[in-house]
Amino acid sequence: MIRLYFKQKRKRVVLDLVFAGIFALCFYLTGAELLLLWYPASLCLFFEFLFGFFDFLKFQEKHERLLMLCLYPKEAAEFLPDTNDAIEEDYKNLVRAFADIYRTERKANEKKTESAMEYMTLWTHQIKTPITAMQLLLQEPDETMISDRKRRELLDQLFEIEQYVDMALQYTRLDTITSDFLFQEYRLFDLVKQAVKYFARTFISKKLSLDMKETDTVVVTDGKWLLFVIKQLLSNALKYTDRGVISVYMHPDHTQTLVIKDTGIGIAAEDLPRIYERGFTGENGRLQKKSTGIGLYLSKTILGRLGHRIVIISETGRGTRVELDLAEWKKKGAER
Repeated sequence: MIRLYFKQKRKRVVLDLVFAGIFALCFYLTGAELLLLWYPASLCLFFEFLFGFFDFLKFQEKHERLLMLCLYPKEAAEFLPDTNDAIEEDYKNLVRAFADIYRTERKANEKKTESAMEYMTLWTHQIKTPITAMQLLLQEPDETMISDRKRRELLDQLFEIEQYVDMALQYTRLDTITSDFLFQEYRLFDLVKQAVKYFARTFISKKLSLDMKETDTVVVTDGKWLLFVIKQLLSNALKYTDRGVISVYMHPDHTQTLVIKDTGIGIAAEDLPRIYERGFTGENGRLQKKSTGIGLYLSKTILGRLGHRIVIISETGRGTRVELDLAEWKKKGAER
């Protein structure tokens, strides 16, 4: 701190030394005894030290206050320390002007974001009505309309659209997700059955086997949001598995870890570190053009806020295993 102070005051120190040298030179050239210089020099030195001491304390206080305000930049403009001169006052006014511009732009951006989110939420709710209506119409037998094969294909496409709409709806709620949580005990198998039933048509159309082992495990979580995550993971397993079996069971060594395993195409090793990034589709997404890059990002985010943990183990051509550690709520989620 002292080094910083002298660095800032170095011009004044150099000027004081120059003045002292000028006085000493004048005394010497006039033939006056240099002993006469000691008394006024001592007084000047004393007052210089006294002034410097209090000036250093003021400098230290201002420096520490500014460092503290760096931790809270949004409120810094309102709590800037007092200024010593006109230039500092100009800087202070400039900072406040920038702060006013920032607040104005932030409010405008927040309003735009809020309006966009409101519209997106309204749209996702409204689009579900025609989707449901189309599904009901396609389920009615009508040979004059379209063939059974075309009807099944259209139902599959509508089902996929419905999943994307649900994903968009949950994405818009992501910022306020914690206010929607309701933690209580749930029988995990009941949630898994709901998710599997939701994809029953897909299992049948793709002719995939399901190996689901019943469990009595009870977890403390938010059922609605955990069900959404399980659906996302099952959706991924179905999307990238063309033959074989999808298994759902509890980990043999961890009583509250749910495992969802498939025999699909797997995930490339270089893609694994980035699968939770928003918008990242990886090699599989580029090849099959089915990935949005949002599903795993949402799942990871939701599980983190629930206090749960997800681990994905995969190898290209040998399938993927997803492990949901639902016991983490006791350590992390309870603190929320």
